[in-house]
Amino acid sequence: MTKFLRLIIVVLIRTNWRKMFFVGAILTIGSVVVQISSLPYPLTAWILPQPTIISSYKHLNTATHLSEIHPLSVQDARALASLNSSAKVNQSTVISDESQRVSRRRRRKHHVKSTMDTPPSPPYIVRKLPDRLRHVLSLTPDEALAFAKKEIENAPLVSEDPELYAPLFRNISTFKRSYEWMEYILKVYIYQEGNRPIFHEPHLIGIYASEGWFMKLMEENRQFVTRDPEKAHLFYLPYSARQLQSALYVPNSHNLRPLSIFLRDYVNMLAAKYPFWNRTHGTNHFLVACHDWGPYTLKEHEELIVNTIKVLCNADASEGIFKAGKDVSLPETLIRNPKRTRRNLGGKRVSQRPILAFYAGRMHGRVRPILSKYWSDKDEDMKIYGALPNRISRNMSYPEHMKSSKYCICPMGYEVNSPRIVEAIYYECVPVIIADNFVPAFNEVLDWNAFSVIVAEKDIPKLKEILLAIPLRRYLTMQTNVKMLQKHFLWNAQPVRYDLFHFILHSLWNSRLNQIQIPQPS
Repeated sequence: MTKFLRLIIVVLIRTNWRKMFFVGAILTIGSVVVQISSLPYPLTAWILPQPTIISSYKHLNTATHLSEIHPLSVQDARALASLNSSAKVNQSTVISDESQRVSRRRRRKHHVKSTMDTPPSPPYIVRKLPDRLRHVLSLTPDEALAFAKKEIENAPLVSEDPELYAPLFRNISTFKRSYEWMEYILKVYIYQEGNRPIFHEPHLIGIYASEGWFMKLMEENRQFVTRDPEKAHLFYLPYSARQLQSALYVPNSHNLRPLSIFLRDYVNMLAAKYPFWNRTHGTNHFLVACHDWGPYTLKEHEELIVNTIKVLCNADASEGIFKAGKDVSLPETLIRNPKRTRRNLGGKRVSQRPILAFYAGRMHGRVRPILSKYWSDKDEDMKIYGALPNRISRNMSYPEHMKSSKYCICPMGYEVNSPRIVEAIYYECVPVIIADNFVPAFNEVLDWNAFSVIVAEKDIPKLKEILLAIPLRRYLTMQTNVKMLQKHFLWNAQPVRYDLFHFILHSLWNSRLNQIQIPQPS
């Protein structure tokens, strides 16, 4: 071998450099070919970059998109559901170290700060129908609702669910099955007609913020909103009762008729322009109004006040406008800063709640003056105030009082609802509701006796006696239930499964299902 190499070197020296270069190139190529033949993977596996996997969104509104969906079993859908509830879902997008470093430099350069106190939301995930149920999507909206209603009536028993806490619900199995079907098929059409600020301009602060937050999140939604009205199960009238009052009400006139006429004319315009209202006389249409006057601005249009599904904070069953089972009770949420909806969320442990019951607020309406008469400055255990006095608030703020109380009194004001109910839930204080004829939010699925105390107005003089009669074990159970309930009453900038936006939507879905009559076998 050594003699052979010496011979090659002598030959190369005697030849000119061009021949030497040519021979070297041949030897190099030959060695590369030999190396490639010995590799366990093709050369392209080294040269070409690996494909990047990117989570994508596919809309469920059209048959074309549906044909691209892979089969998914019911068990798969449930597994997917648990992933969607987590704020720490793994992203499959590959991000290079270099891009991360650039991003960090940009943040340092521009001093970017997040103003949202809500945790990051999971990515939007389309919930796909199992293959055996794919035919449901070819049905008309009413036929699909009838099919879903039968499925819900035969819901399988749910023994455990990591996302839901069974003691809060009247029937967790029925609710879970109904919610799944809502995710599978519900489509809402939003009318684009109507000018700002009354239409399409959500009001996100104050005690009437619930109607604005629902409008904002509904109009931004991709899963449930359809642009094809023929596919819709529900039609949304996207106006704000709060903005309507601001734009049209003449202060101190006590005249709501101009507001009612405005809504009457709007509905008549839609009925003349499209066939959808007249097909059902408005029964599959809905509106959302948290302002106290919301129900009273509908009186100029009979079908609007009688037939539509009304989502109202003023859910008073005694006035003949709100109808339990058809209409939806909307939680009244006081939002002071739309970028910090979770401010002061949470409360103290039971051992750090020395106050038996607490209320502070204006003394208007029929109930609050009676509460003040019997309990204001009458008992050390019962902290009942009008406006919280400065001498007291200097030492303990309003939220701190609620966090330090076992029970938070929620009496009606001029109307039956009160933001204190949701505040009590936020501060993990058991709410005591004093409002005859009030229909609590989501009453069709939630068991309010599991996490609140409902006291008749006539029993206000016996309020302390009623609260002290509740055994400690039952109180501890209720207080735990309030904590578990909290996530169902939260607004999220990007809605997550089972939050307040989705609970309102489910109540609408439930109301629409109640309209469907399933023929009984003869």
